[in-house]
Amino acid sequence: MSELKQTALHDLHLQLGAKMTAFAGYAMPVHYPKGIIHEHLHCRAQAGFFDISHMGQCRILGDKAAAELERLTPGGILDLAVGAQKYTVLTNPEGGVIDDIIVTRLDAGVGIIANAGCKDKDFAYLRQQLSAECRFEELADQALLALQGPGSAAVMAKFCADAPGLRFMQACSSTMNGVACSVSRSGYTGEDGFELSVAQSDVEQVARWLLAEQGVEPIGLGARDTLRLEAGLCLYGHELNESITPGEAGLQWLFKTGHADFPGADKILPQLRQGPGLVRVGLLVNGRIPVREGCTICDAHNNPVGYVTSGGFSPSLNRPVAMALVQREFAGIGAELSATVRDQRITLGVSHLPFVPHRYRR
Repeated sequence: MSELKQTALHDLHLQLGAKMTAFAGYAMPVHYPKGIIHEHLHCRAQAGFFDISHMGQCRILGDKAAAELERLTPGGILDLAVGAQKYTVLTNPEGGVIDDIIVTRLDAGVGIIANAGCKDKDFAYLRQQLSAECRFEELADQALLALQGPGSAAVMAKFCADAPGLRFMQACSSTMNGVACSVSRSGYTGEDGFELSVAQSDVEQVARWLLAEQGVEPIGLGARDTLRLEAGLCLYGHELNESITPGEAGLQWLFKTGHADFPGADKILPQLRQGPGLVRVGLLVNGRIPVREGCTICDAHNNPVGYVTSGGFSPSLNRPVAMALVQREFAGIGAELSATVRDQRITLGVSHLPFVPHRYRR
């Protein structure tokens, strides 16, 4: 653990009793003393505080910033108004995904939030691809926080006058009790919530303000993963990677009609027209034994038809759930499939995603 990078809130996590774990080269809290299930249900009911400062933050500045990012993604960046955000992917020439990112349109260009485990390769790729007419800036001195859950808006209103007026996937520059920040109404839980980019020198003060509010509790990586799984959201390295296409991952909605100038378009666009051979699905697991990442999915005749990309226990549903990539003919809602865990056959039913309805403020 001593060789891992630390966020600016490392000491605060230890004071809060966090169990730390290695994640993407950082020492991060996996859970706090009350445990993952409590943290998960608390976020669904009230407000959860997350340190996500391990994620990458950068800006591309210049008049052509949006246009140059447009040609590296499925498009729609140029259509964003200033302050609007878009979830998208950086594609590779083979049709896979370099990373999934959040893009914010700025007055002077675009801002990007990248996954912690991908940020170094993302930033190197962007620097390589951008022309001299754009300036790339890594925001290494900025921390990133999230406040998620139905109580988050009332808490944010106490500190940031601009926060209540934002809609889902909108962002602005503002202040938290006089501390400069960028705030967006977004997140990774399926709940209404906010993400805050603040200077590392200010982040502990902002964190303590939020954690002192009634109904706010810290949430670790364990519950962050169960929350996003229930919300049916992709996790890079699981539902997305350099080999899985956006179509297979169920991200057809990212693509701007008529946009064909991006890496891998010659492979991705025909697949979108014809339908991918593999499809991301939700699975309800019968019984109490979870099916985990990499587990083979079989049809009624025990023929392999796919594999689990993410699986675990759903605290909200009180049962195991999973996401998987399966052959398209077995992806219909209600289809009965199976997996084998420790020599025991587990039956599975294909389910709608998300498992728990999103509650974004649109």
